[in-house]
Amino acid sequence: MGNALAIAGVTATLQYFLSLVYNHPNSVFGGVTVSSVSPDLVQGTTGGANVSLRVNVFLHQVTHNASWRNVGFPALSSDGATLLQSAPLALDLHYLLTVYGAEDTQAEALLGLAVLMLHENPVLPRSQIRDALANLPSTNPLASVLGSSGLADQVEMIKITPSTLGREEMAWLWTALKADYRPTYPFQVSVVLIEPQAATASALPVLSRNLGVQAGPSPEIFAATLPTGRTAVSPGDTVTLTGAGLAGAKQIALVYQRMGVKLPPPAIPVVTATDTSVSFVVPDDPVNVPAGVYSVAVLFTDSTGAVLSSTAPVPLPLGPVILPAPAPKATTNATGTLVTLTCKPQVRPTQNVSLIFGSHSVPAVAFAGPTATPTFQFPVLTTGKYLARLSVDGVESPIAVNWNANPPVFTGPFVTV
Repeated sequence: MGNALAIAGVTATLQYFLSLVYNHPNSVFGGVTVSSVSPDLVQGTTGGANVSLRVNVFLHQVTHNASWRNVGFPALSSDGATLLQSAPLALDLHYLLTVYGAEDTQAEALLGLAVLMLHENPVLPRSQIRDALANLPSTNPLASVLGSSGLADQVEMIKITPSTLGREEMAWLWTALKADYRPTYPFQVSVVLIEPQAATASALPVLSRNLGVQAGPSPEIFAATLPTGRTAVSPGDTVTLTGAGLAGAKQIALVYQRMGVKLPPPAIPVVTATDTSVSFVVPDDPVNVPAGVYSVAVLFTDSTGAVLSSTAPVPLPLGPVILPAPAPKATTNATGTLVTLTCKPQVRPTQNVSLIFGSHSVPAVAFAGPTATPTFQFPVLTTGKYLARLSVDGVESPIAVNWNANPPVFTGPFVTV
């Protein structure tokens, strides 16, 4: 998800692409200024008969997104102070696109190009958002920092839809702006997700659970069987998928859409296949197969390897692993306790990475590129041993449990402070 700069990132992206449309070498206009300020400020610079060609994108309203509003209510623990979860801030942005021209039909032509561009690009691809934020003009005072807004890496795609404003609403709006009305096109951009960076507490995982499945149409996957006591699989684990009509399956497909990971290629072979189950080994590729929630499907192929059919995907959480060597290290600094550990797979800057000590969670210290040694800044921790869990995109690393004890007890990994 993005940070507080995501709103400015949306406006800068729209301004960038509109500038490309109007100032293309084949454009019929000699030059068009694309701005993103209040219309009353524009009027102060374009008044009079010699008004310059200008297009202005103005963010006039920000509202909560209805679909995301009930996701992850903020919650406190029984002490009334410890934050259990931080709800994402999901926003819809409402814009006015206004055109300015002094000669006949200039304003109409400007408006037509803008509306067509927004109509042809209802969804902004992540790659284009990255390119726009990386190539903002120097006239933008935030050009150097908007690339770190996280806008291109949020879970939801950025979508553009037209809005409807009646004559009265439009009149009220322009009266409030204290500017003369010009041809205007209202539209909405949604959804912008801003993730709070506050430290949260996380409950320990359930030690036992009873699940049941019911047979359905074939071929179909019902569920992925996780190792005993685990909430996710780890690289190198053997996973069994239960279902129906699975005999003859040859390959497994793993997809993590948000991170752009899609396997095959390379192909993931099926180890065993019966009518009711298939098993395979999770790839152990720390660089190319990051932790996160994947979609797993069974593929049926012919003798050449071409895919003939596949089952519907089911979720498969792939968790990180805290490596025992070199051992996690906790050091005291001016801010508190700094913890460094080694993990696999590597974590990426666009992933949500946090470390949980007991029930206290903090996000990773910002890092520039993929790394296997993230660091975490805790407040001052008291001396003792802490059960450590690494969370990457909501999937936690495994912890060891002594199931022979009554009741079962956690046995690691521990970090000594």
